[in-house]
Amino acid sequence: MKLALVILVAGYFCAVSCHHSCLQGPNHKAFPGPEIGFQECFLYAEDSCCYANFTEKLAQSPVIEVDNYYWNRCGNLSKSCEDYMKKLECFYQCSPMTAHWVHPNVSDAVQHIPLCHSFCDSWFEACKSDLVCARNWISDWIIDENGNHCKNDCIPFHEMYANGTDLCQSAWGESFVVSSSPCRCLDMTETDKKVIKYILDDDHSEESSEKKDCKPGLQKPKDKEGEGEEGEEGR
Repeated sequence: MKLALVILVAGYFCAVSCHHSCLQGPNHKAFPGPEIGFQECFLYAEDSCCYANFTEKLAQSPVIEVDNYYWNRCGNLSKSCEDYMKKLECFYQCSPMTAHWVHPNVSDAVQHIPLCHSFCDSWFEACKSDLVCARNWISDWIIDENGNHCKNDCIPFHEMYANGTDLCQSAWGESFVVSSSPCRCLDMTETDKKVIKYILDDDHSEESSEKKDCKPGLQKPKDKEGEGEEGEEGR
C-alpha cells in the first residue's frame, strides 16, 4: 500500500535517456538487470530495478508491512484488493519503466504515470469493500518510528473514493493520472513495454503507426464512418 512517501510536483516525462536506469529509492538498484529467485513481481524479473530478496515480503498474504509502512492499519486487506496493491508496489519498486516519469529533483519520486481506465475501475472494484483511513496515502498519515498511523476513522474504499478514476488520481497523490487513450496507458501487464515505446516515440501521428504500436487488446475498432478516434476509451 505504498509507492513512495515523497512524491512531488514534476514534469510529465523523463527523457529517453532514463530508459536504462532506475529510481533511487532504498530498494532500487542503480541499473535494471535480470534477477533470479523472485517470489513475487515476476513480470519484472528479466529486467528488474529491485533485488530478488525485496519480493519476499510481497510473496506472503496478508502483507503486513513493507519498509515500515503498514498495509493493515484498518485491518488486513482482502486478497483481491491486496493483489492490486502488490501490482503497484512491484511496478514502483521493480519496473525499469518508472524512470520515464522520475521527478527531476527527487530521485525516488514519480508523477503523472498514465493508468488505464480499465485498470483503475478493476482496482476500485477489488477494494471497494475494504477499509481505508487515508485518502492520500502519501500525506494523510501520522508518521513516527513505528510507521504510518491513521489520522481519521476507517471507512470503505467506496465511501472514500467516488470511482476508479478518483482512486487512481487521489490515493498516490499526483503519481498517477487516468489516460483518455487506450494506446497511452499502463495496466501493469507485459503490454506496458509497448505502450512506453509508443508514448516516447516522436513520430506516432500517422494512423498506420498508431495501429502498429497501440495495445492490440485495447484498440477500438474503426467505425464505419471513420468516427472512432484512437483517443477514445471504448471501455
